[in-house]
Amino acid sequence: MSVCTMLFIAAITVSWSGTPIAAMNILAIEPLTGKSHWNFLSALLRALTDSGHRVTAFTPLPDGERINYTEIDISKEISVMDVGIDSHFVLENFRKSSVMIPLVMNWTRCICDIINEHPKMKDILNSENSGYDLIIVERAASECVTYVAAKLDVPIIFSSPSPLKTTIEYSLIGNGPNPATVSHVMAYHSVPRTFFQRFTNSLFFVYSTFLSTQKESEIKTNKPGEYDLIEPVKPSIVFLNTYYVTEAPRPFPPNVIQVGGIHLQPPEDDIIPADILEFIDNSPHGVIYFTFGSIVEMSTLPDHIQNAYKDGLSQVPQRVLWKYDGEMKNKPINVMTRKWFPQREILLHPKVKLFISHGGISGVYEAIDASVPVLGLPVFYDQPRNIEHLVDAGMAISMDLLFVTKHNFFNAVNELINNEKYRKNANIVSNHFKDRPMTPVKSVVYWTEYVYRHKSTPHLKSYAFNLTWYQYYLLDVIAVILLLIIFTVYITYKTLMYMWINNK
Repeated sequence: MSVCTMLFIAAITVSWSGTPIAAMNILAIEPLTGKSHWNFLSALLRALTDSGHRVTAFTPLPDGERINYTEIDISKEISVMDVGIDSHFVLENFRKSSVMIPLVMNWTRCICDIINEHPKMKDILNSENSGYDLIIVERAASECVTYVAAKLDVPIIFSSPSPLKTTIEYSLIGNGPNPATVSHVMAYHSVPRTFFQRFTNSLFFVYSTFLSTQKESEIKTNKPGEYDLIEPVKPSIVFLNTYYVTEAPRPFPPNVIQVGGIHLQPPEDDIIPADILEFIDNSPHGVIYFTFGSIVEMSTLPDHIQNAYKDGLSQVPQRVLWKYDGEMKNKPINVMTRKWFPQREILLHPKVKLFISHGGISGVYEAIDASVPVLGLPVFYDQPRNIEHLVDAGMAISMDLLFVTKHNFFNAVNELINNEKYRKNANIVSNHFKDRPMTPVKSVVYWTEYVYRHKSTPHLKSYAFNLTWYQYYLLDVIAVILLLIIFTVYITYKTLMYMWINNK
């Protein structure tokens, strides 16, 4: 071997950032039944299987097996509850933190019981050597999802299909969000700009944290599980379905990796049905796409809200693709309804002028990727905050779902379509979104392999995990400072009194 060849090999070896590894065996668990939740986790898993790693996934929303990928369908044990829910139930429950937080916590604990009692999971837990190198699971609302990792003694990676849940952020990454700069995930503002927003945001933080802690304690007392006896495992990595355009700048520890938009796949040719494509192509003024995603049944919205949408859209020159369950009464002549549309391909069509959306994070990224302005009608959870970030970026208008009228709806649609600034801003946001040092897929593969190479990542975790809650919030330091101030004031007072008495 020549000297030049040896130097070339040495140069390659030095420049390589990690050690090549053999295929990993990964166990994945999806404890929630939301399609958007599974879309994110399944995209993470596809990135890993396409890189040659083997994945076994427990999921209530099976995709079908493929090379390196085995599914354990748990849909019979966990019914898919949140597809096509009556809007009245959503509006009465999911928009109220006092109802939603306990509801989701109860549901998460119930699913933990179901998954851990599944025959195939019991085989894994009872085996002397499971053969799995690490676990990927959605964190959901309870640390019970870490039980399997604790039993198998392997590193765990969390997926978060939405911005971090405020009530679990401290236990998840060791850093609690600052309510002065970070909006609660269920807030109606992107960042707390005014005193009133900072004040209410702080109260919301305290209230939701108290509610979550109280509910977790109640569940453990009334229905303790085996997983309560094991110390919860802290994640080696957290993959977040966020990116800078939909998440205001804020501090994260280095083990939090933002891979928002990883579910975006190259558009498929010929996936738009012929009648829909003809409807789009023959629209002289362009097309509006209108959907509330997979959770809320649009047909169950109150009549006055549906009528406001129909009356407003009937007056615009554009044609409208409206995702709608059932038959629509008094459907405007410029509207086409379907139970399903190929959303990504439609948004990428050059004739699409506007996306009317509830603000689900997956659809938000599809609109950003396609540079389409958005009219937001958020329903619950992170959707108001997601839309507000787009409003801040100048590519969206947000409206209150419950207070829409024909006139304000029509005016908002016209403003977004006819004012060129929204399209220009959407292009700017799209360029920011796409300009990354590493694609989401490569980030997932790199950091997952990083965890395997280094046998977890304690060097990336926040030191806050070593502190008690009162140490983290510096209450002990504040107490000492107050004592020193009181002591100093007391000594000063006594000294002055002594001097005054002696000088009399």
